[in-house]
Amino acid sequence: MHQIVIIPARYGSTRLPGKALAPISGKPLIHWVYERAGQVPGVDGLYVATDDERIKEVVEGFGGRAVMTRADHASGSDRLAEAAGLLGLDPEDIVINIQGDQAVFPPELINRLAAPLRNDPGVVMATPVRRLIDPEAARNPNVVKVVFDNHGRALYFSRSPLPYWRDGGEAYFYKHIGIYAYRVAFLQTFVTLAPGRWEQAEKLEQLRALEHGFPIQVVETTEDTLEVDTPEDVQRVETYLVQSSRFKVQS
Repeated sequence: MHQIVIIPARYGSTRLPGKALAPISGKPLIHWVYERAGQVPGVDGLYVATDDERIKEVVEGFGGRAVMTRADHASGSDRLAEAAGLLGLDPEDIVINIQGDQAVFPPELINRLAAPLRNDPGVVMATPVRRLIDPEAARNPNVVKVVFDNHGRALYFSRSPLPYWRDGGEAYFYKHIGIYAYRVAFLQTFVTLAPGRWEQAEKLEQLRALEHGFPIQVVETTEDTLEVDTPEDVQRVETYLVQSSRFKVQS
């Protein structure tokens, strides 16, 4: 069983076209993501899956590895599945999907995310969650919330505040972090499934697995990620990276 990280990165983006190549502190965004993924211990392969020659050239230019995929994929999971096939991965291999806009994420989380798949053949998909106590963030539809059972299996993901704390008190939520670990065999099955009604309502692809009866294991973390979706996010990530660099120098 091998552990492979694949970073889907397309050129087209509604809010920030070409964001994979957006410069951040002198390097394109995809370079930052790739470098961060390269810090994950125990990875047997690291690739960018893209549909654009410009992204492929940039990745290979800084010494990374890229896989060219079709341009008509509806989602990152579809691109991931094609890349897994092109790479000839074994059905029992574990693929980690790190989004191409996740410039900052905790590398040590990845092995913890893959652990349930390594340790339990019945686990086919896993994703991280983080406890959230900010009610303003909970009301933000761009912050996806999740509830799960006593065994850490997801029950539902939603853009609405979930759960509803009827009697008030110190409400808390769990924020979903968009990194996934799949067993390759399940990934290839997942992309053949028809989108379900809740997925179409919420526009959350992970609901497809739940609607078709496949469990998603959640892994709790205290850390978070920083994604780039808008020009403002570029500045936010750049500020974070500069501050982190200064802290490391001072320490």
